[in-house]
Formats: sequence, C-alpha cells, structure tokens
Amino acid sequence: MKPTPAYQQIADDLRRQIKDGSIPPEAQLPTEAELLKTYGEAFGVRSRNTIRQGLALLVHEGLIEARRPKGYFVIQRKRLVYRPQAEFRQKPPEIDIFTNLIQEEDGRTPSQDIDVAIVEPTAAIRERLGLAQGELVAARRRVRKLDGVPYNVNDSYVHLPLVQGTDWMHPGDVARGTNTVLAELGHELVYGFHEIYLEMPSPDVVQRLGLGAGVPVALHYSTTFDVDLTPVQVTINVVPGDRHVIVLETLRNSEEGTLPPIPWGKP
Repeated sequence: MKPTPAYQQIADDLRRQIKDGSIPPEAQLPTEAELLKTYGEAFGVRSRNTIRQGLALLVHEGLIEARRPKGYFVIQRKRLVYRPQAEFRQKPPEIDIFTNLIQEEDGRTPSQDIDVAIVEPTAAIRERLGLAQGELVAARRRVRKLDGVPYNVNDSYVHLPLVQGTDWMHPGDVARGTNTVLAELGHELVYGFHEIYLEMPSPDVVQRLGLGAGVPVALHYSTTFDVDLTPVQVTINVVPGDRHVIVLETLRNSEEGTLPPIPWGKP
C-alpha cells in the first residue's frame, strides 16, 4: 500500500478538527507559516506548496474558503431541513409552499428568484409527462434563498396548453400557490412519485446557486398526478449537500390506493 501523501494527511487532520468542532465555523485557520511549522514536525513537511495542496482539497470539498488577504476560514452553513413529501401538507392558502415550510423551521427570511419560459422539454421530462416529441412545456424556474443566500433550485414543468394564459405563468410569487392554480384548472395534485439521485452539479446549477468546488447535490425529481392518475407536473429540485439535511417520514398501516405504473428509468 502506498503511503498517504503529506498534503492528504494535512487535509485529513484539518478536516477532522473542523468536523469535531476543534476549529469551529467562521474560525480562521492558522497561517501557512504556522501550518508549515505544525505539520513539519508532525509529517515532515518542508514546503508551503504542500500546505497549499492540503488546503486546496478542503476548499474543493466546500469546508473552507479563502478570504484574501486575511487567509482561510471555515465555512458556516446552517442546514435547511428538506422534506420531499411536504408538497401536500396543509397550509394557509395565502402562503406559498416555500414560505410556509421556512416559517416552520428557524425564522430565516425566505425569498425566490422566479422566471417563466416556454421550452422544449428534456427527454426525462417528456417521458414523465407522457408527451410526444415536439410538444412544448411551460417552465417555472426558481432559485430559493434564505436571508439572500441561494439554497436550492426548484424548477417545475407542465404541458403548455394546460397553463398557457393562467396565473401559473406569472413570473413572480403566486400567493395561493401554483398547485392551487392547477387544481382550479381541474387537475388537483393528489399523488407524488419521488426519485432522488446523487451527483455532481452541472455548470448551470453551480452558477445559479454559487456552489463551491466539490459540493455534491441531490437531484430530486417529483412527478405529481391528478385524481385520474394522469401526470400533470414534473418538478426538479436541486439540493446542495452542504446546505441541507433530507428528511423522509413514513406512516405505518397507511392505506395503499391504486398507484400509477412508473415506466421510466433514470433521468
């Protein structure tokens, strides 16, 4: 077995101290000169470049960030509890889903950047909505923020003829919620099928959420059906791993109704 490189040992030791709280969030790491002295004695390190390689690993993992000219600091992230099954929770009709969920959590101020467009769906969306080649969808793209910091992406897609000319297409908050709009159009959402994939983010997601290098995401596909078990809406949530904890709740002895077949595979 090859010996562990010195820069990896440095990263491993600093990571351990960050994880166990010895170096707390927002704390400044020792200077490169101080780290060279510490790890020169511990691991025989003789070069600042080795120190920088170790620090670069932690930057890539999203644990620390460089704040020049001061140095390196531990990133503080207060994780948001993310519940994939929360879409059908009862809520005041005048409050949208995101605002409702955040108010239940920790008092941070929620906001959303929303844009609406008419787009050609990807193969994954087309398959989940049962659309033919060439049919268009309405896309409602959201970047959800807490205290002004981007936390996740929530993009919804619906067959265009269903919502064209309705409030679903409004490029801003819809106070009663877009699911209520769908219900008013005769397509109340009563069943959701959830898929979660773990992956590295696309360049578009990195830009939209301002992600650091090396931060993985959970890609959550939520396909929702009406009472006729017709797929109505596909929502793609992108949940960064450094900002969330995913919570799944189960209920024993719940009745299982007739569920729609799920013919598709991975996105």
